[in-house]
Amino acid sequence: MLQAAIVVLLIGILISLAAGFYFFYKDQGRSKRVMYALGVRVTMAVILMVLVFYGLSTGQLNLQTPWNL
Repeated sequence: MLQAAIVVLLIGILISLAAGFYFFYKDQGRSKRVMYALGVRVTMAVILMVLVFYGLSTGQLNLQTPWNL
């Protein structure tokens, strides 16, 4: 469940990045949509960091590489 939430947040961050890129070139700096996209991206990144920290602290996520199991 936690890993699915992390993947969804990563996809959301990429979508927000693409939207900000589109708004930047379409509006040529005349609107605040780029800043709103940045705010959404930063918020999702903070939530992502909190989820990763929570997963590491509870043991739901680990730092092992697949080849060192």
